[in-house]
Amino acid sequence: MAGDRRPVSDNPTSRLVVLGSCGAWPEPGRACSGFVLEHGGARIVLDLGYGTLPRLLALLGSSAADGIDAVIVTHAHPDHMVDLHGLFRARWYGRRGAPAIPLFAPEQVRVRLLGLEDDGEDVVRRVFDWHPLPAAPQSAGPLRLESMLLPHYVPNAGVRLSAPGLTLAYTGDTGPDPALAELGREADLFIADATDRAQRPGGLSAGSRPALNLTAREAGEAAAAARARRLLLSHFWPDNDRRAALAAAAAAFPGEILLADEGLSVALG
Repeated sequence: MAGDRRPVSDNPTSRLVVLGSCGAWPEPGRACSGFVLEHGGARIVLDLGYGTLPRLLALLGSSAADGIDAVIVTHAHPDHMVDLHGLFRARWYGRRGAPAIPLFAPEQVRVRLLGLEDDGEDVVRRVFDWHPLPAAPQSAGPLRLESMLLPHYVPNAGVRLSAPGLTLAYTGDTGPDPALAELGREADLFIADATDRAQRPGGLSAGSRPALNLTAREAGEAAAAARARRLLLSHFWPDNDRRAALAAAAAAFPGEILLADEGLSVALG
């Protein structure tokens, strides 16, 4: 079933807030991939695609992005990381001298960020404390961060965040892969790529497209194999029929299915 849209003023102990839900580029009034996980008083940002930064700053109530404990970026495609540069500027010009924010991301993300900033690596290092992904399990704020390489056009790190009583998994962008069952294993919420480019006229057909993004049906199959509690479909190709994506995922996954929507707040734990 689809989730209700809740205002971001809700304040459960743990929640996920959707900053953006589109893949490739944003539809009018929407943004590309981005989420904030709030748990135990900490805020962990997951991806910052086109149009996510203003939504993040509104959520934080700070034009200088006060209140972030860590940022995780799954891969270097702009629809997942371009607003990371905007976040850099908010911190560099708005909070220069503040402690560096831990940034967990593949090497290509770091390289692309440096390519956007004229002042060079030393300045970026003063804003972000970079930790490469994928990597051995490590801490991101109060959460345990596990990561694994998943198939995509560029290196993409699927991530799993856990704490007592809470597990959240996020594919980033990926093709079908047996590792998804382990990534999302018994997760309270499994956020999955549901690009479904074949929905659009002239889009890639299921038989011809490279298997480097999931369809909604494949996202449902991955969630079922993982025995996840809930599935959040995201990364919708612009103008796709999201209700059709919901129906396709429901044919494979018997649990609760939510559709990512800007401003959606999902209670966790």
